[in-house]
Amino acid sequence: MIHVLKAAIRLVALASALPALAQQPTNPAPGTAPAARILLPNGWSLSPAGTGPAVPLGDLPLNMQLTRSGRLLAVTNNGQSQQSIQLIDPRAGRLLDETPIGKSWYGLKFSADGRRLYASGGNNNNVLAYRIAQGKFAGADTLRLGPAWPKEKISPTGLDLDETRQRLYVVTKEDNSLYVVDLRTKAIISKLALGHEAYGCLLAPDQQTLYITLWGGDKLVLYDTQTGRVTGELATESHPNELIQTRNGRYLFVANANDNSVSVIDTKSRKVLEVISTTLYPTKLTGSTTNALALSPDEKTLYIANADNNCLAVFNVSVPGKSSSRGFIPTGWYPTSVKTLNSKILVANGKGFSSLANPAGPQPVKKTDDSGSHLGTTKAAVQYIGSLFKGTLSFIDAPTESQLKAYSAQVYANSPFNPQAAALAPGAPRNPVPRLGGEKSPIKHVFYVIKENRTYDQVLGDMKEGNGDASLCLFPEKVTPNHHALAREFVLLDNFYVNAEVSADGHNWSTAAYATDYTEKTWPTSYGGRGGTYDYEGTRKVAYPRDGYIWDYCQRAGLSYRTYGEFGELGKTSLKSLEGHVSPQYPGFNMDVKDVERVRLWAQDFDSLLARGAVPQFNTIRISNDHTSGQRRGKITPTAAVADNDLALGQLVEHLTQSSLWRESVIFVLEDDAQNGPDHVDAHRSPAFVISPYTKRGAVEHTMYSTSGVLRTMELILGLPPMSQYDAAARPLFNCFQAQPDLRPYAAKAARVNLEERNVAWNPSMERSEHFNLASEDATPDLDLNEVVWKSVKGESALMPAPRRGAFLMPEQKRRKDDDD
Repeated sequence: MIHVLKAAIRLVALASALPALAQQPTNPAPGTAPAARILLPNGWSLSPAGTGPAVPLGDLPLNMQLTRSGRLLAVTNNGQSQQSIQLIDPRAGRLLDETPIGKSWYGLKFSADGRRLYASGGNNNNVLAYRIAQGKFAGADTLRLGPAWPKEKISPTGLDLDETRQRLYVVTKEDNSLYVVDLRTKAIISKLALGHEAYGCLLAPDQQTLYITLWGGDKLVLYDTQTGRVTGELATESHPNELIQTRNGRYLFVANANDNSVSVIDTKSRKVLEVISTTLYPTKLTGSTTNALALSPDEKTLYIANADNNCLAVFNVSVPGKSSSRGFIPTGWYPTSVKTLNSKILVANGKGFSSLANPAGPQPVKKTDDSGSHLGTTKAAVQYIGSLFKGTLSFIDAPTESQLKAYSAQVYANSPFNPQAAALAPGAPRNPVPRLGGEKSPIKHVFYVIKENRTYDQVLGDMKEGNGDASLCLFPEKVTPNHHALAREFVLLDNFYVNAEVSADGHNWSTAAYATDYTEKTWPTSYGGRGGTYDYEGTRKVAYPRDGYIWDYCQRAGLSYRTYGEFGELGKTSLKSLEGHVSPQYPGFNMDVKDVERVRLWAQDFDSLLARGAVPQFNTIRISNDHTSGQRRGKITPTAAVADNDLALGQLVEHLTQSSLWRESVIFVLEDDAQNGPDHVDAHRSPAFVISPYTKRGAVEHTMYSTSGVLRTMELILGLPPMSQYDAAARPLFNCFQAQPDLRPYAAKAARVNLEERNVAWNPSMERSEHFNLASEDATPDLDLNEVVWKSVKGESALMPAPRRGAFLMPEQKRRKDDDD
């Protein structure tokens, strides 16, 4: 009954705003819109609101804090490359000071007088207490919770301050605890196990209760600061993260990222009064990623950051329990923090204002702190995708009602998602890809091949039929004859983009059309060499999408499925829905196993299943050696590894096309991400293939597609519902298909390079490669691996081409630009 009531409250709260907003014209009011809408590689657009120039921030800003006077704003930048803490004059919109920090994550708190700033030290397992004087950093003290990673796994997240008793409260996401620290002695007074990963904590105005959000536990914990005990728990929705309260402490607001919602809590009765839905339309689909909150100075308006929808939801909360939607405000890419100062709304855009090309590719210059911890790269190395998108700080005037309507219209125009698109996909009559879930398709078996980390230009940049840059092609037709032949014989896709930046979020986007806030906010730590584990492929529950992965959807729909190396290996898996569905002989990520051996094992398993009439309807197959081992001495060279991957793909396609199942099959091939190379269009552009008797032959398809679009196509073929707002909104690849099947088989092209070629020469790249951790995908610093691979092909002294800036423009702006040219 409670769940029904919550759902009803959410839908009523949202629907009350829709009639007024959804029908608004798309022309914004004067002065509210930027010069152009920017199209992101996932098909969504940006038109960020704001007055005056945005302040450049660092790599992935996660949190902002204002002093009580409002004269100083602190920002913590927690991305893959250089991490830092910034001090900003929020009234003038001016950077005052910045200090690098070896390791950090989210936690940030000013003292009441603004002379101290406490910041989480991330996997250094400490809190840094910075002294602030005249808007500048003036040294720092260190409050240690334990030895740094990997000796202990602690990782402080949110923190709050009791200055009366000189206590600091710190919650953690690795040992899932609350630490109470004495600020006078720097000693730990107590430690309390919380049972789940914690995100934020907030001290009540009377300092008697500390509220803690359990990110991985879907609840709010109430801790009594006098007795040192937990006195209560309140169920929130999935992934509660940031929380704020009214000045009198009576009402709490908790953002729930995986449920696109905010829980409104009466602290007196200790009850959830209502749950606010933050989505653009009534939907249960994940994807808004609600993750930050701010109240207006009069506390009548709540501003809610929807990270993945790139907007703020604006709610009237003047009557607690009866909140109503006022509209939306467009922001930059992935807003992570929002604050208010007088009549201004301050928004930290985690990924800035645009996606970029990276034709110079990653050019790493490694930096370390005094302890030898990896700090990222210098300013010259800004074209690695993991650190390419720098945050920005927007200043937005609190909108009038008419301005808010115009802003809301912009947000709706920026979103390709709507209920109609989710219910009826774009398509064509008699196309093998149905437009409605449940419609029949002549295709009965889907084979989904996931590879590792290449850009379009790296592999297909030499194909004159497509939009490639041959100067960036590291693995041309001589190395990848099957990739080239498949693109020519079937469909060449030269406008395909992955949704992800790296493998951590890439394997989630590739199997769920979504990466949770946990995944998006934590992978930069480990990828920057700052500790942490790779726990993004079913090995840690907090990383799971709320409704699971595509195998969970198959299980619920009664479809047969099997995985070969993706989220499971050698018959073992951490994912419950895959138990009993993992090939017992197929290995996982292991650079010492050739991909041609993987495909041999797959073919053996496939033939056995085919003989019994038991080939599953959905099959995930991982062939990952295009990742390469760099120039590690004795390992297969990067060229040989990619050539092995190429031959394996050709052999897989050949085997399937010569089977009795070919008539009713389709093979989709993509990279989980595009992090390991340069591309002249966008750092997310990647090779993808659609191979079936129903695929058009000899076609070139310039339509913009994405990872989510591939998933949407497979869902429509199999009769599965969308998993998130992103596959629901994505364009299916129906243009790649034809109604009449062409049953001609494919013949694998023989390797044209030596697949046994080993790294033998001793040079600086080999020396660097000796330190690579090749035990799992992306355990090696990708900046180093990318440069080593480049040099292995181009020569040890070879430099990458000069960088060029690129961005997506909406079609109307692109036409205008072409006319101007």
